[in-house]
Amino acid sequence: MTVCDLSKGKCKPCEGGVPPLTEPEIQANLTQLSGWQVVSGELAKTYSFKNYYETMAFVNAAAWVSHREDHHPDIEVGYKQCRVRYITHAIGGLSENDFICAAKIDALFDL
Repeated sequence: MTVCDLSKGKCKPCEGGVPPLTEPEIQANLTQLSGWQVVSGELAKTYSFKNYYETMAFVNAAAWVSHREDHHPDIEVGYKQCRVRYITHAIGGLSENDFICAAKIDALFDL
């Protein structure tokens, strides 16, 4: 999938029983995202904003995307920044869902 394709993808329910993405699959997906990294097995990115209001607006929009996809990140909020981290806990690693949601959150800036 390309970045555009990832942002148009739909998360699939994951109850476990499927393997996490392999390192080559992770690297291929990372090339389709901007600024995301794999840190300690999680897909992560820190966003910076002009002020607290913009930070909170982003957090609320990201929460809406996560609710729609039923795939929820860990979000750490500061005054002018927000760190988003994804991992698919049911499989103990990264899945395509993590990359789809990352692309959808990045697409919020194109609205």
